Amino acid sequence: MDHDRYEAFLWGQVLLVGLLAAALALFLSYPELRQPYHLPQLKLVLATVYLLAGSLVAVLSGTRFTVEGRRFDLLLCCGFFVTSMAWLAFNVLPAVAQTSRPTELWASVAGRIFGWALIAAAPFVRGRIERRRFVLGNALVVCVGALIVVWALSDSLGGTLPNLYSRHSTGMPPSLDGALAVNALVFLLSLVGFSNRFRLRGEDLDYWLALGATLMLFSALHFLFTPLVREDDVSQGDFLRLLAYGVLLVGVWRAIRGSEFGRAVAEERARVAREIHDGLAQYLFAVSTHASMLEAGADPQVTIPRLKEAALLAQQEARYAILALSSAAGRAPFDAALRRYVDVLTADGSLEVELSIDPAIELGPDEQIELFKIVQEGLANARKHAGAARAWVVIEERNGERVVQVRDDGAGFDAVGGGAGQGLGNMRERARAIGGAFSLRSAPGAGTALEVVLRG
Repeated sequence: MDHDRYEAFLWGQVLLVGLLAAALALFLSYPELRQPYHLPQLKLVLATVYLLAGSLVAVLSGTRFTVEGRRFDLLLCCGFFVTSMAWLAFNVLPAVAQTSRPTELWASVAGRIFGWALIAAAPFVRGRIERRRFVLGNALVVCVGALIVVWALSDSLGGTLPNLYSRHSTGMPPSLDGALAVNALVFLLSLVGFSNRFRLRGEDLDYWLALGATLMLFSALHFLFTPLVREDDVSQGDFLRLLAYGVLLVGVWRAIRGSEFGRAVAEERARVAREIHDGLAQYLFAVSTHASMLEAGADPQVTIPRLKEAALLAQQEARYAILALSSAAGRAPFDAALRRYVDVLTADGSLEVELSIDPAIELGPDEQIELFKIVQEGLANARKHAGAARAWVVIEERNGERVVQVRDDGAGFDAVGGGAGQGLGNMRERARAIGGAFSLRSAPGAGTALEVVLRG
């Protein structure tokens, strides 16, 4: 990866660790700061937030796994799923039902250690999985089974476990200290693993996971020095953990958006490759055929015009493919790529296109790809099938919605009677893929107008 980027990451981590270590030193220097706060309602709210945040991270990681099939994402999904279910089963539900028992805190700690052990293992796995949905479903079932085993063991050992909820206790038993220390070591392993993975791969997700693991580590250290003796106590570690979950949510959301964009790019490139095979390759074959005919003594007055026409069509198809690829790869700004496409399309004077793009309109990368192809398909239909002399493309914001409209003065067709072809079906699918509403108006002799409406 880029050395400067990794160096900036290291300095950021050093600064964060320094600040958190200084706060921890202050925390240890003044024993009165280590006393927890008895805030039952706030504790329940925080536990619910941890549950929801972890569940969202699990869902996003699982979504990315179904797209890319990486074992890394599978472990992230399972790990956050386990921690979320531990919060739900051993913290939130008992607090709501007011049936909390000492064994449930042990089950919660054990469940979260198990979940974070899966997360800590994620940076060290490699490879991809083919049967993604099947594997993901079975893995989540196994995770639920593991939590049931954790609960059963805690419940069976309930008589021998220390009563952590005793209101006369002044500190935590050594067994719980040991469990929290193991939890801190798991966070440390996560920090090292994700930091090293970021060094090797430079993926944005690893940066955010390392940052979240750092906050989780210091959260665990705060818990080690807090005499947490009641299930509804709140300490400084809770707020660090809340911040950590926020960081993890941001990182995984950015990763899933990047994954979807990458998938859209890959699909678009595959589609362009098919078009090159079906279009450009055929024209080049025609060029080769007519050249061979000339060599064989064919009449030049008949063959040369056909050869020239095939070469011009091949050149035009190549320009279309280059524009589509540059737009899909994100190298060409949307409006610039679209204007160049219109210039190529209208170069021979057979179609005049008026293009109007609101400079203030904002489009996401996936929206740019799909809208570019919708406009391209609409104008190609106007030129090839409708015999239009003029077309209009308008991209604007209207009543808080982003609107893309393509109109032409061509022959039109009976839209109600099923005159739409495969190209229009593709445009509908592209609009649906970006959450847009697609509509079409056309009639014989009255031209065609298609419109895509996106939420603002």
